[in-house]
Amino acid sequence: MATKGKSRKSGKSCKPRPVFLGKPQGVIQPRVQEVGPEHFGIVAVDCALACSKWMFCNFYGKVLLPPKNVEHTRSDLQLALAEIDQASEQHGIRDRIVAVEMTGTYHLPVKRAFRQAGWDTRLVHPFSSHHYLLPANPDNKTDDNDLEAIFRAAINGFGLVEPPWEEIYLTLKYLVRARRDLVEKRSRLHC
Repeated sequence: MATKGKSRKSGKSCKPRPVFLGKPQGVIQPRVQEVGPEHFGIVAVDCALACSKWMFCNFYGKVLLPPKNVEHTRSDLQLALAEIDQASEQHGIRDRIVAVEMTGTYHLPVKRAFRQAGWDTRLVHPFSSHHYLLPANPDNKTDDNDLEAIFRAAINGFGLVEPPWEEIYLTLKYLVRARRDLVEKRSRLHC
């Protein structure tokens, strides 16, 4: 005789699964204490395909430069860097970080531009920024609200520093990309 087990509902659960953010690995509080909160700046960048939106605030959240769009071109990015430098001098900012939200590969030109300028550039995972977006603006997702959430995530240590990669890893990564490129070209030729 067969026994029946408990039947499960095939529908989805009503409760959303909690997102595990992990531990904040980008703690900035010692640097903030060293220069003072009003002299520490944070540039928050929300990236998109062709252009990004950014704003510049001090640690307390006082907006030093309001949200602006920047195209992903060398000249526009250099202009944004110059504006931030000028605002830093004007407001007495002695130390700063750049918090860039990771979005596929759209964030790479912006990250590269700030890193080449020698600025401390950190990446904010979209889950972290979404976590800090919900309490303030649960139903209103705009670019300005995203910038504020990226700022809050960076303050709380979720602006993550990328570890330096070993030379062997970088070489292998380059070779894998080159091989993939050759395979795609060969398949096009066969087609």
